[in-house]
Amino acid sequence: MSNTRPILSAAPEPVEAAPDMRRAADSAERAYQAIRRQLVEFRIKPETRINELRLAKSLDLSRTPIREALNRLASEGFVVFAPNRGFFFRGIDIDEIVDLFEWRMVIETGAFRLGCERASPEEVASLRAYWDEMAPHYARRDPDEILGIDEGFHMRLVALSGNPELERQLAAINARIRFIRRVQIERAPEHADLVGGHDRILEAAEARDAEGGLRLLRGHITMTAQDAGAALKEALLRLYTADAPSSRRRRTRPATDVVGVVEN
Repeated sequence: MSNTRPILSAAPEPVEAAPDMRRAADSAERAYQAIRRQLVEFRIKPETRINELRLAKSLDLSRTPIREALNRLASEGFVVFAPNRGFFFRGIDIDEIVDLFEWRMVIETGAFRLGCERASPEEVASLRAYWDEMAPHYARRDPDEILGIDEGFHMRLVALSGNPELERQLAAINARIRFIRRVQIERAPEHADLVGGHDRILEAAEARDAEGGLRLLRGHITMTAQDAGAALKEALLRLYTADAPSSRRRRTRPATDVVGVVEN
C-alpha cells in the first residue's frame, strides 16, 4: 500500500462577475426601482396594461431588464401577468384588502399564543436582539427599509410558534399586501406608533403574557389596516374623483369595514 497522501489542490480564486453581467443586474435594478416608483405614486392607473416598449424607451433600457423588473414586481404582488396579454398594474379591491388583513390577524394572534407556550428563552432573546438593532432605522423614514423591517419583525414573531406552516401563510399574505403597505408607509409622516406597538408586543412575548399580547396585536394590526385603507382611498380619489361615474363606486360591504373590521 502506498503511503502517499493525495495532493490537495489550492482553492480556486473567486471569480468576479463579468462587466456585462454587472451591467445587466444594474439595469434590471434600475428598471425595478423606476417602475415600482410609478406604481406606488399611481402614475399608472390600476388595471392598466403596462407598455414594455414605452417603458424601455423612457428609461433608455432594452426590454430584457424591463421584463426582469416586471417579473420581480409580479412576484411581490405589484403587478399581475396575463398570458398573451402582458403585465397589468393589478386592480385594487378594498374588500380583498380587508379579507387579507383579517386573515393576517388570525395567523398572527394564533401564532403568538403558541409562541408564548413553546418558544425558548433563546428564541425570544433573538427576536429582542433583532428589534433592538432595527428599531432605530425607522428614524430614517425610508419606506422600503421600514417595510422590510416591519415584515421581518412579524415573521420572526410568528416563527416563535414553531409552526413553519404559519410562517409560510404569513409570507404569502405579506406578498399580496406588500403594495398597499408600501403606499401606506410612503404616506405616513411618522412611524412612532409602529415602533411603540412592536415594543409592547415584544414585552408581552418576553413575559409570556398571551392575553395581553393578543390585545396588543389586534390593536396594532387594526391601526396598520386603517392607515393602509386611508392611503388607498386618498390615492384613488386623486385618480378617479373627476371622472368616475357613481356606479363604479359601488361596494359589496359598508365603507366602515375598511377602518373597523380589518386587523393586521
